[in-house]
Amino acid sequence: MSNLPASGVALGFLEALIGSPIIIIVTLLALLVAGVIIIFVVGTLLLFLPALIVAGVVWWMTGSELFAGGAFLLVALVALAKK
Repeated sequence: MSNLPASGVALGFLEALIGSPIIIIVTLLALLVAGVIIIFVVGTLLLFLPALIVAGVVWWMTGSELFAGGAFLLVALVALAKK
């Protein structure tokens, strides 16, 4: 016979591993928030990837950070307007 609570095998294992059900709920909410933040950051990076590439090419061709920044802003604004 197992000494796990009758709340289910998976939840019982987590309770035995972590502790109280409140800690489990807080941990799952923290993981959910972290996942949403990661998805948001990756989506934003993908949205600005063309602007980063164009800015890199402009900087490589001209050597000017001012022109590269302007190209980045211009392409980023176009990408945001298109979305």
